[in-house]
Amino acid sequence: MNTARRMVYREALAAIGFATLAFLALFFFFDLVDELRWVNQSSADGYQLVHALAYSATLSVATLYDLIPITVLIGSVFVMARLATTSEFTVLRTSGLGPWRALRMMLGLGLMFALLTYAIGDFLVPLADRVGQSIRSAHARPAGFGKTGAWLKDRQEGRSFAVNVGAFLPDAGMRRLRLIEFDASGRLLATNEAQSARFDADEAWTLQDVVRTEFNPDSTGEPRALQSRLSELRWPTTLSAEMVSVALVRPERMPIVDLFQFMRHLDANGQSSQRYAIEFWRKVFYPLSCLVMVVLALPFAYLHFRNSGISTFVFIGVLSGISFFLLNDMFGHFGNLRNWWPWLTAAAPGLIYSLLSLSAFGWLVLRR
Repeated sequence: MNTARRMVYREALAAIGFATLAFLALFFFFDLVDELRWVNQSSADGYQLVHALAYSATLSVATLYDLIPITVLIGSVFVMARLATTSEFTVLRTSGLGPWRALRMMLGLGLMFALLTYAIGDFLVPLADRVGQSIRSAHARPAGFGKTGAWLKDRQEGRSFAVNVGAFLPDAGMRRLRLIEFDASGRLLATNEAQSARFDADEAWTLQDVVRTEFNPDSTGEPRALQSRLSELRWPTTLSAEMVSVALVRPERMPIVDLFQFMRHLDANGQSSQRYAIEFWRKVFYPLSCLVMVVLALPFAYLHFRNSGISTFVFIGVLSGISFFLLNDMFGHFGNLRNWWPWLTAAAPGLIYSLLSLSAFGWLVLRR
């Protein structure tokens, strides 16, 4: 059993590694081509080719996290199909490798990649994203969240505040900040537009170059807007630099702990946390998809189409991996739009493919 495990694991690791490197090289090329449009757009010491290469390399870490379940399926299908076509798996079966032992062996392989996927997604991806944003901020433009920035909310002393941060700088500063104040009844009190802001040590922000507009009724009760310009404005708040940076990072690139804490912050301030809840549960269940993939690949070892080439089975594995990725992405969007249960939205693709893989295993292996 140990000899069979070492042989299958050695060949599977080689096949999975080759498929992963091939896909990473392809997506790295696409990311680099997309980044080349920003090269030499500013001054001579701005965003250069070396910076585009470094930033594309940081994107490859997130790509690796997305690709591992797919490449695990492709590599496992290749190995199982090759063992079947060369009758090596038949020899292993006659030597005592029963269906349940084979299943446990493949689950052990899937568990290794599940732990690897978790480590990459929860540690390496957030680190690479911070490094990549620092590269772009230092040489091209600050980290932003689309064209509208990131929105946050805070409440204090009977007032509520809507905060829009346009960009986050590597030195924990902010640009293009808008601060909107409301009273307890939801009436607009004032708006503040600042060119930049910084975090102070005593739980406060210091807004710089501020245009403040206050809305107060005059003697007749009609609303009146009073505008003033301030060089600095201090705003006490519980919003920390970590919360702002989290809001400006794509949810799928955040650690599980940060996602959970930001979900609690959104719930405490009456904001929708559906998107972050779905991503939280997706990060919990996504590494387990490696177990589903190896179980889905196992029935290929029991096929007896000797006249078919291995390329046919690999092509089926590629299609299955792409369909899983698309289904996982589709469920995330539908769950966010239809307000489905976050844990069910994240677990549904894995459950569907688990049923398919176990059905194929039961039909091809146990019944036949």
